[in-house]
Amino acid sequence: MQKCVFRLLAVGLLPFFATCGYSQDNRPLSYFKVSNTVYDGPTRPDFAFLSEKLWEALDYCEEKDLNTEAVIFIDLGLHSGYHRCWVIRCSDGVIRYKGLVTHGSGKEEWLPVGQRKYSNDKGSLLSSLGKYKTGKSYYGQYGLAYKLHGLESSNSNAFSRAIVLHGHDCVPKYESPAPLCQSWGCPTVSHDFLKILQSVIDASERPLLLWIFDSTKEGYRK
Repeated sequence: MQKCVFRLLAVGLLPFFATCGYSQDNRPLSYFKVSNTVYDGPTRPDFAFLSEKLWEALDYCEEKDLNTEAVIFIDLGLHSGYHRCWVIRCSDGVIRYKGLVTHGSGKEEWLPVGQRKYSNDKGSLLSSLGKYKTGKSYYGQYGLAYKLHGLESSNSNAFSRAIVLHGHDCVPKYESPAPLCQSWGCPTVSHDFLKILQSVIDASERPLLLWIFDSTKEGYRK
């Protein structure tokens, strides 16, 4: 019963509080000139959907001895020019921080919503969906970065593929109707947002869960 009550509370609270040594570093991000009018997915998440994800994440973090105070969610099914990376406080479902994040371009010129591809294969240049845990930080070509460890069969090669969380100049601080630059598989954020994530990751005694998913691939439509 307590779980059900929390779930209902989280559904109601989230919309309210939402306002409130790697060779990968040597690879360039992909830049594409795309019309601002291209449909790149919904511009806002469904908070009931995020609430369901949060509840599943809590159980997983307890089972795997990960941080149970906060999780990082990334929904690659949303418009890339809008916030689709969130740090969510587990105790009440409050979105503490939100920012822009890239997805992998693969070997195509553009991967619009509904046609985005994901892969765990080396050399695919694509993002891998699934649950990750944050690893050690290091400083590479683009400055601060965090190693990521894939925890599922869909992203088990993340570490060997050098899929890391890092910042890049092409990722702006603010939302825009223009689709974002694309990476070669790394979840890449602005340098300013990475500083915020750093404050959360470095303050934790246990690894954080970073969960990358695509809401359009899970039978959900805005």
